Amino acid sequence: MFETMYNAPGVGLAAPQIGQPLQLAVIEDKQDYIDRMMPGQAAERLRTAVAPHVIVNPRIVPEPGSPVEFFEGCLSLPGFTAIVPRALAVRVDCLNERAEPVTIRARGWYARILQHEIDHLQGTLYIDRMLSRSFASRENFESRWKDTPREEFWRAIGREPSGD
Repeated sequence: MFETMYNAPGVGLAAPQIGQPLQLAVIEDKQDYIDRMMPGQAAERLRTAVAPHVIVNPRIVPEPGSPVEFFEGCLSLPGFTAIVPRALAVRVDCLNERAEPVTIRARGWYARILQHEIDHLQGTLYIDRMLSRSFASRENFESRWKDTPREEFWRAIGREPSGD
């Protein structure tokens, strides 16, 4: 599964995305991906490198707090992106690749990745949670919205600027 995720390239892949009826996902957020971001974006997203690991039979508990909104994409819907509200921090109880129980506490982008992949295990895609007016082709996003200040983008889609 890691090879499929790397070839995409992506930061997570759930077994159902490749036709496997398992409650299993692989995750890795490489420093190389973060280094290619625009200055300030990694800090804004609380994004840090995450070592490769497997989660099996995960149970997720969002930590209290207001959701944060960022653009997401998905290997299941290539070429599109949308803003998705997600919990800033989560706790995940699961098994690792050796069937040992582990608890993961994640914050920022890592928490978002976990929520996204666990959604796949429950039959949910990011488009089920997105702010529908933010849905865009990747091409449109890159050419029009990528470098737009957040406040201007919120006004363009008819919302008040997000408080995150």
